Amino acid sequence: MDLGLTDRVYVLTGASRGLGLATAQCLVADGARVVVSARDAAAVTAAATQLGGPQRAVGIAADLADPDTPQRLVAAARDHFGRLDGALVSVGGPPPGTAATIDDAQWRAAFDTVFLGTVRAVRTVADALTDGGAIGLVLSTSARAPVPGLGISNGLRPGLAGVAKDVSDEYGPRGVRVVGLLPGRIMTDRNRELFAATGDPDRARAEAEAAIPLRRIGEPAEFGRVAAFVLSPAASYLTGVTVPVDGGALRGL
Repeated sequence: MDLGLTDRVYVLTGASRGLGLATAQCLVADGARVVVSARDAAAVTAAATQLGGPQRAVGIAADLADPDTPQRLVAAARDHFGRLDGALVSVGGPPPGTAATIDDAQWRAAFDTVFLGTVRAVRTVADALTDGGAIGLVLSTSARAPVPGLGISNGLRPGLAGVAKDVSDEYGPRGVRVVGLLPGRIMTDRNRELFAATGDPDRARAEAEAAIPLRRIGEPAEFGRVAAFVLSPAASYLTGVTVPVDGGALRGL
């Protein structure tokens, strides 16, 4: 199936590694061009090179907590590639810990980046898009069911799912789509760190896999292909929903 991605242009945040980079790889493989961003300048430059260099990808060092970041990314897409067709807004996972033990400073720092940074990026990109544009928000299965030990994620991700639905209603009449993506256990650096933090990563992984109907941890490319489809014109009647990519782990219908 032709996804219709040839020469379309997307902005991706948190895309120097993990799910953001995997999505960028899938978009570029189907003919899209991308502006990838992350806080680490060296990492984002390396990612852009890996994605094909200036003809296919541009890297921008940026932090979503910075109010100027979304407009910088929109401008970069237009300056380098002459258009903007959508975005994947991904933010690194907040620190682990239960909601009751995380202090105010950690909550505020996470809110500024994970929540407000995402809302600001969605608002800015949506305002810049025209009919056929699409935005994907990388959230978590915690948007539907709390994940033990990830109190900040459990607190902020459901709110972002609500924001995505609200924004999809507002921009739908303009032909702009907004979809939430709910990755489960995907073998990214984030999940490796969470497994390692238990003190017995092999056991932690085995226990996680036992709770997944497919009995395995997902690969980043498996998420990336779903995200690329959601952003593509092939998904033109898909908006205002959250899509789990979790091997069947969520138990709700």
